[in-house]
Amino acid sequence: MKRRTFLKKSLAGAGAGVAAGAGVIGCGPSGETGPAVATRPTVRWRLASSFPRSLDTIFGAAEVLGERVERLSEGRFTIRIHPAGEVVPALQVLDAAQQGTVQVGQTASYYFVGKNPALAFDCCVPFGMTARQQAAWLHEGGGLELTRELFADFNVINFPAGNTGAQMGGWFKREIHGVADLKGLRIRIPGLGGAVMDRLGATVQVLAGGDIYPALERGAIDATEWVGPYDDEKLGFYKVAKNYYYPGWWEPGPSLSYYVNREAWDKLPAAYREIFISAARESEQTMQARYDAKNPAALARLVDRGVLLRPFSPDILDAARRAAEAIYEEQAAADPGYRKVYEAWKKSRTELNRWFGTAELAYASYAFLT
Repeated sequence: MKRRTFLKKSLAGAGAGVAAGAGVIGCGPSGETGPAVATRPTVRWRLASSFPRSLDTIFGAAEVLGERVERLSEGRFTIRIHPAGEVVPALQVLDAAQQGTVQVGQTASYYFVGKNPALAFDCCVPFGMTARQQAAWLHEGGGLELTRELFADFNVINFPAGNTGAQMGGWFKREIHGVADLKGLRIRIPGLGGAVMDRLGATVQVLAGGDIYPALERGAIDATEWVGPYDDEKLGFYKVAKNYYYPGWWEPGPSLSYYVNREAWDKLPAAYREIFISAARESEQTMQARYDAKNPAALARLVDRGVLLRPFSPDILDAARRAAEAIYEEQAAADPGYRKVYEAWKKSRTELNRWFGTAELAYASYAFLT
């Protein structure tokens, strides 16, 4: 055999072996043919959500993720979406992703501040950033890199998964005129919002979405927050509490997250990682758009049903903000890891507020109220 012919055949064989062994993914319908497409691996993942299927905007964002991943991979990479309680309870999603029970979790990071208080910055904190500000900080301001350092301790990689926008302040069976009325109030509220309410004298509980209505109906709690008009109407809170307060100062722009198990991510072919990243970004944008489209009509329906819209008093807002800032400073003083994230976040919040407080605020103050 001639040397040139031998080398040509050897290189061709080596290339085929690498493609088969590494699961190289071809471009499929864009024009590349047979062998590359045929070597795409089949990957089957499961996702555990913290939310029930009935909440079609939050849970639906995970379905968008799954649909896009399957379509972009031509059916070779699929993610089966499980609602809260089907695989694990709502508040065990981080554990499930960490341990590899599922490859992905969909949840809100402030549910897990008991594991590390700084995890809240991946989602939102009281008097923190709006949805657009949070997205700017996570995607372009270094926030994602900082929070991924935290989640590395839990064997997961976090990806932004959507935002509800500024939330409502929740449902109260009786009127709340000032801070004094919060004393002894039994309220469902998670994360640092709950820590603030605790400092203001309320009795705080953390309940999964599907457990809130029965607790409110039975009188086990006096008040609850959830998201906003569209979801709150679905959950039926207006049937047992008529006072609907605003704003949700503890959640001005909560960013949901996908938690991907580290080993599962490392095994995923590079092209499938890019598919997941793109699909996650699309589901993130879809969630916000759907809430913005659905909340206005839902709020009008609630008012028609006799719901009373009430603003929190300046007394409550001022006291809550002082308590929140005190908590941040105390935790930063006690924990260098928390301080690292907090100081970067605080700097970005100051800069973002300066900008949003100029053009955005001037326009909103005029246009939204006329």
